[in-house]
Amino acid sequence: MLRSARSSLPLVLASGACLGLLAMGDIALAGPSGGAAAGGGSPLQGELAAPSSTAQLALADHLRTRGVVFYGAYWCPHCNHQKLLFGPQAADRLPYVECARDEAGAKACSAAGVEAFPTWVMGKDRRVGLQTLEELAIWTLYPKPADFTKPTTPSEPQAGAPKGP
Repeated sequence: MLRSARSSLPLVLASGACLGLLAMGDIALAGPSGGAAAGGGSPLQGELAAPSSTAQLALADHLRTRGVVFYGAYWCPHCNHQKLLFGPQAADRLPYVECARDEAGAKACSAAGVEAFPTWVMGKDRRVGLQTLEELAIWTLYPKPADFTKPTTPSEPQAGAPKGP
């Protein structure tokens, strides 16, 4: 069980969200033993090897354009899974605020009222917990119909195009 760095209160893992404690403007820096908090890295990190698709890249750019902010913590498995859904290139484009690495990030997350990870904020509206790419697209009024499950990348030929020699 995870515990707050400032008290013996447990950090509760909810469905699709990592709940943290806000105490005096800081988010508790706690994580599973042997995992990212202990310097072992996220178990999902290595899975970011598949390149981002054109649709994933376009959605990440759309989220940034719409002013959406993704708040997370390096030790949160749901945050790492959220990034995994985008692929590595699109994940790098996300408007992401790390809440658990330093005091500046913790203060930014506290000021935004973040109490669980991942949290997505767009203006006064927010979504807490793991969101599918489709859910993010609908929530942010993404104008392009997209199949986020299609594994094509920008360098792959279109359907029906010759595959080479």
